[in-house]
Amino acid sequence: MPNPLQRFDVGPRLSEMAIHNGVAYLAGQVPEDGSQDIRGQTRQVLAMVDALLARAGSDKTRILMAQIFLADLADFPGMNEAWDAWVPAAHTPPRATVQAALAKPEWRIEIVVTAAAG
Repeated sequence: MPNPLQRFDVGPRLSEMAIHNGVAYLAGQVPEDGSQDIRGQTRQVLAMVDALLARAGSDKTRILMAQIFLADLADFPGMNEAWDAWVPAAHTPPRATVQAALAKPEWRIEIVVTAAAG
């Protein structure tokens, strides 16, 4: 019997995470405090990723792909500083970083992660 689809924190528009066939798909994670600089916003978002992955029985060493959206590519070095401090050596996942217009002007970053679950 195939693994059932599980959804977490289901809202009227989106779920924060879905797990199917051993893969966790996270919604785009954005900072709660948009007043922080890119380093602070990145750390916030990465902590949210950590928390969701833990709920999936996973962690950052099991990330299959990360997609990073920056409102301004000038923030690339600061984001990388926070990312490099967070991602474990020898477990750096495939990653893409692009500039994008984010939904709120105070958001400087959004991160989407797919990871092996459980």
